[in-house]
Amino acid sequence: MSDAWDPRNLPSLAGRTVVVTGGNAGIGYFTVEQLAGAGARVVIAARSAEKAELAMRSVRERVPGAELAHVRLDLLSLDSVREAAERIAEFRPLHALVNNAGLVIASRTRLLTADGFEQTVGGNFLGHFALTTLLFPALAPDGRVVGLGSDSTRMVRLDADDLWSDRTYKPFRAYAFSKHAVQGFQLELARRLTAAGDSRMSLLAHPGWSTNAYAAKRPGITDRDPLGVRVGEALSGWVGQGKDHGAWPSVRAVADLDAVNGMYFGPSRMLAGRPVPTTPVASSASSAFGAALWSDAESRTATRFPL
Repeated sequence: MSDAWDPRNLPSLAGRTVVVTGGNAGIGYFTVEQLAGAGARVVIAARSAEKAELAMRSVRERVPGAELAHVRLDLLSLDSVREAAERIAEFRPLHALVNNAGLVIASRTRLLTADGFEQTVGGNFLGHFALTTLLFPALAPDGRVVGLGSDSTRMVRLDADDLWSDRTYKPFRAYAFSKHAVQGFQLELARRLTAAGDSRMSLLAHPGWSTNAYAAKRPGITDRDPLGVRVGEALSGWVGQGKDHGAWPSVRAVADLDAVNGMYFGPSRMLAGRPVPTTPVASSASSAFGAALWSDAESRTATRFPL
């Protein structure tokens, strides 16, 4: 596969419908803007209607005539996921589901979702597992599911027996575990699609070190972080890239016609750069981890993946 992919010159996505969770802010916003710019109809699945409306206005200022919609989604509540899935399915066929939303900074203390699961893994992974399960029948024959991985999985070793931090809770550990789970799910889904002879694809993307401080300015979107966060990003973000570039791997996973089931895209220089194929850590890629994770997720969500 060529590494010459040009994120500023996307193939036409006219006639295709893409769902982006958390598309009203950060990397998700720029993913929406770039996909809409290539002609896709984009459904923003996010909690705040106010922020979603602001995001849609911002996109339409830059992409006149962009076809956009918002569906309320709270990944910390499985009831909300079920309600959102019913509404999103009305836009079928879906050509891509970008599971972008997530908690980046975990709480200092161990918090629970509405259904009683550790909040970071529950929101970043389990909510998306349930959403993907419910929307899978609405996914077009050439549709794609894109998960957001992270290089935090290279910094924190997976303890699969304590994925939900029942024994030990540390914020960054919980965040990294949530990304191990995301990667494990997407790769297990890719294996199961291949085994079933299903033409749909499961892919991964990671944004490197991406900040609002170094992103293209979008009033009301890139400037609403707390002062401390803005200062920290300004001081550290130079080693990475803006969130507009952080969206490139996700956008490539959606739009690259040469992508292959199971691929993982990330910045060429790890923290920044053009989106190129990369590899996940071995623990996330383990088929044993993927199978156990899948079974556990079906049990916790009381759903069965239709594959």
